[in-house]
Order: sequence, then C-alpha cells, then structure tokens
Amino acid sequence: MMYTATFDMGTTAAKGVLVSDDRKIVFQHSVPLDTYFEGDFKEQDPRQWYNAFITIAHEMFSRGFSSEDIRGIIMSGQMQDLIPLDAEGFPVRNAILYSDGRADREAKETSELIGDEAILRITGNRMDASIPAAKLLWYRKHELENYQKTEIYLGCSKDYIIAQLCDTYACDVTAASTFGLMNICEKRWEASLLSALDISERTLPKIFYCHEKAGEVTLKGAKETGFLPGTPVYAGTGDAGASTLASGVSQPGEYSIYLGTSGWIASVSDDVLQRDAGGVFNLAGVPMDTYINVVPFLNAGGVHKWISGILHPEESSLPKYDYVDQLLSKSTAGSNGLLFLPYLSGERFPVMDSGTKGCYIGVVNETSKMDLARAPLEGVAYSIRQGLEAIGGTPSLVTLVGGGAKTPVWRQVLADVLNQKIVVPSSSEYLPALAIASSVLIAQGVEQDYGSFIRSIVEDTQTKTYLPDPQAVLVMEAQYQRFIKIHQSVAPLFELT
Repeated sequence: MMYTATFDMGTTAAKGVLVSDDRKIVFQHSVPLDTYFEGDFKEQDPRQWYNAFITIAHEMFSRGFSSEDIRGIIMSGQMQDLIPLDAEGFPVRNAILYSDGRADREAKETSELIGDEAILRITGNRMDASIPAAKLLWYRKHELENYQKTEIYLGCSKDYIIAQLCDTYACDVTAASTFGLMNICEKRWEASLLSALDISERTLPKIFYCHEKAGEVTLKGAKETGFLPGTPVYAGTGDAGASTLASGVSQPGEYSIYLGTSGWIASVSDDVLQRDAGGVFNLAGVPMDTYINVVPFLNAGGVHKWISGILHPEESSLPKYDYVDQLLSKSTAGSNGLLFLPYLSGERFPVMDSGTKGCYIGVVNETSKMDLARAPLEGVAYSIRQGLEAIGGTPSLVTLVGGGAKTPVWRQVLADVLNQKIVVPSSSEYLPALAIASSVLIAQGVEQDYGSFIRSIVEDTQTKTYLPDPQAVLVMEAQYQRFIKIHQSVAPLFELT
C-alpha cells in the first residue's frame, strides 16, 4: 500500500495525516504551536513550525510506516503571513501573522498611491492591513536592518516547510491570491504593482498550482525528517483552498463555513466576484480555472479559545474546553439578552478596522457564566450571517468544518442564527488534509480529477445534521437586529484608546 503524507500548518497546531491510496486516514498526529502577542502585534516562530513538522514525521515512522511507501508530501497552511528569510533560507525574524494589524497605515498609503479600483481589478481584492504586501512595506519602514538581511518573502506557513525540505521557494495560487501582488486572473506577480511599490520579483516565491511539484526532499531534509531523499513535495494550498475542497462545495448556492482560529464563508465560481462593497475576498481555487469567493473573519475559533481561558477556573480538573462545553450545554438561545462583539483581533468583515475591539453589551445582575460563555459564540455566528448575506443568494447547502465544528452548541447556534440546515462531516478537522491528498494522486495519474475523489470522501464521511429550532430562530433574529448596530455605536470609543 502506498501513502500520501499530508500536513496542515495552522495557527494553533501543526497536524499530520497519512492517507492510503484507498482513501483512508491511517495516521494522524498534531503538535501545538505558540503565538506571541504584543498589543496588536501577532507573531510566530517559523522554526517552531518546522520542528513540529519533524516531530510529526518521526512519530509517523515510529508507528511502523516506511518512508519507501510515501508517494508524495503535500501541505496546507495559514495564509497572509509575512515570513522574511535570509540568503540561507532561515528566518530573519518571527513571521508576522495574517491577523496582525500593524500595517494599517501602509495599506492606506498603498491604496492612495495605486488606487483602490486598480488594486481590485488586478488582485481581485482591496488592500488592507492583513495583506502581506502592506506588512512588507511596514517591515521596510520600521525594521531596516532586518529588511537589508532579507532575500525572500514567503506568505504561507507551509511554504517555509517546503523551503526547508527542498531548498525551494514556492507558493500556490490560492495563498498567492492573498499577497496583494498577484494578478488573480493570470496567476503571476503583477509587474505594475511591484514597480509602484519598489518590490523586486526576485524576492518572491515561484507560483504553482496545488498539484504541481515544488521540489524534492533534499539530503538535509531527509536526515532531519526521515523521508527519503527525492520524495516529491507538491505546492499544496493555503488553508482556505484545502477546507473549501474538503467541504464538497462545487455549485452556486453551496457554502462552506470554516471555524479555525479565524474563519470564513466560502463559495466557488468560475469568475472573480466584484462585490467589494459586500466584503467578498477572491482567491484562485485549487482546481484550475476556479475561484473561491470568501468572506473572511479574523475572529472565529480564537474567540472560543479566549472565553474558555477566561472562564476556566484554575482549580478545575476538567480541560478548559470541556469545562466551557458544560456551561454551554446549560445555556439558552440568545444568552438572556447578552450580546458580544467578537472583534478581539480587529476585524476585516463586516467592518475593515484593525483597531476595533470586542465588548459585551447588556450585562445585568442576572447575567450568568452560561451567558458569558455563549454570547461570544453567538457573536461569531451573527458575523457569519452578515457574510452570508454579503455573498448573496439562497443557500442550498451549508457545511461546517474546522476545529470550531467540534463544539455541538456552536453547531446549533449557527443553524438557528442562519435559519439553515447545517451539515457537519465527522472528523472535519482532518478532512482538508484528506482532500488535498487528491492533488498528489492527480499529479501521479492515479486519479483523473478532483471531482470524483472529493465526492467519494464526502459520501463516505459520516455527517451530522443540525436543523434550526423555530423558537430559537425568533430569539436569534431579534438579537441579530441588535447586534448589527453595535459596532457603529461603540466605534468612536475605540478611537479614544
């Protein structure tokens, strides 16, 4: 039996999965990752990403799997980072993460210099502080010494692993769509943007499709990881590409909700959607000539993690998520009137404001721990509803994937807030890794196309369905109408801090 080794280099953890040629997950392992916070700055050490990759690979081979049976390696990863590397391919500094809002001024200056409409026409998206191009300009302005040491910029965590394994600088079309410098229709770095911003194409990675081979494991990479020298390593895709592929979304009216540390709603189409006023973000899709139309949120599972840490008592013997799940199980729809604005990391949608903050609205003497636990999850769900309305159309299918999909109450909250049936595949946390294995099989002629492979794994996956509760829908509708007025009311207060 041959296997495909797939990895997801996420924000909170690195996950590794071994997929057999008969489409079964035969190994899975994860390693937690650290994020460093300082005010609005959010960073990670790329060296920890690679160490986690090595740990997972060693664990894989310690379970009795042979490196000779690995037909290829492919990865997904967090996008919109700025990862500066020196001439030897090592980090000059920590990676600046996608949710880091330090480059707000540079984003505005870029928009003024080039013009919003020109940027939108070329890249399919507006410029904002989350875009790596804006972060690069901040870096050049504020860290000149480090900037002068930098030879290459990567934008996706998995691309750093590829660089260490293969001594190759690669980027996939999905992740490159978020860089702010790629012509989204022609899948190339746009010379006019590079010239205007004085960025050399020499400092950017080569762009590949997910199924294209980026390189092979070098002798150094083999010694460090245990994979055979010469094992093919494929370009893979940014996390949005993998999760959308895994969700089985393939037709207009079908939507995928992803709840990781951040989150998004995604649909697919054969063209870029120019609905900027609605906040739609466009990405090149994994199958060639497709596009992913996304409404991205900086705040999703990270909000769940935050409130779980806040409410978890030190003396409790339960893990923090289990403790909060117990609170949630006793909570009621609408959190007894309590609302929560979930903008803990600034936000990109429904407002593009890196300086905005979160807040509770409606705390009274009767407010309980259950309300405090539930209101943040409902707040994220209200944001997701705003995103669904921005894309437009009547949903025919809504699937939920990502780590946040493991929380049963959150699943029901989404069904009630959206007033839609929610389909949750089992083991949805690992489905993206299973889905991108198809790229390796396509590249090696084992599979003909993505469609048949994805349909088979979706059909083989057990799913749970959550239907809206009519009484809860009424409560949530009233709460939603209040929620959409919060930011406009409190935004002036944040400007004073």
